[in-house]
Amino acid sequence: METPKTSTPVSSKTKKDNPVIEIEKLKKSFGNQEVLKNITLKLFNGENLVVLGKSGSGKSVLIKCIVRLLQANNGTIHIFGDDVSKLNSTGLAALRQKIGFLFQSGALYDSMTVKQNLEFPLRRIKKELTQKAIDDKVNEALDQVGLADALDKMPSQLSGGMRKRISLARTIVVDPEIMLYDEPTTGLDPATSDEISSLINHVQEKYKTSSIIITHDIECARATANRLIMLNDGEVYLEGALDEFEKSKDPLIKSFFK
Repeated sequence: METPKTSTPVSSKTKKDNPVIEIEKLKKSFGNQEVLKNITLKLFNGENLVVLGKSGSGKSVLIKCIVRLLQANNGTIHIFGDDVSKLNSTGLAALRQKIGFLFQSGALYDSMTVKQNLEFPLRRIKKELTQKAIDDKVNEALDQVGLADALDKMPSQLSGGMRKRISLARTIVVDPEIMLYDEPTTGLDPATSDEISSLINHVQEKYKTSSIIITHDIECARATANRLIMLNDGEVYLEGALDEFEKSKDPLIKSFFK
């Protein structure tokens, strides 16, 4: 399968009373440094929400708090109606199985082949699957990212863009309902960045995922966003549609959308 061409993300058919993630007055500090000061936002069913901001604005900290890789100091995070802070280890593990997290580094296991990298989460999460079912899901996921021929390669044999696509395949192989993308195009050339943006839209359309995309790449934001939020100094600075950002006269917004 060829990698899907870059396209406009599917229209968000969400209801404003149906958020899959709801964050209220979230705060996170590291010592005396307050990174997130008062974050309130919602992710609605089936949409791509892009979160913009300069380095150090708290974007990556935000999504790590969402899955409780970091513990927030104050505020609430509800996912599918569950208060994340009140889940025990079993409940948190069950929730995380519904969430795909594409790390900025890709986080592939260098000692495993591509096939073994994709099998690993399936064996942990989908324990009922037969080997044939696992093989089928691995092949399907690789086909979706256009790398079916990479099955037996080691991560060291892959380019940066290929590693990112394999990481995305490993994330979607377990059928997540929510996707969290942490700087998915960082370090990639423009053409490969376009491929990754196109794959984000493809995943949204095929798997009906709801996604938060953390980025400072404006072309990625333009290609994938149904809605955008900009963080500045640990707070939500602006929220709206792409055209609101592009038409803004605010100097901070204009510095991004040149």
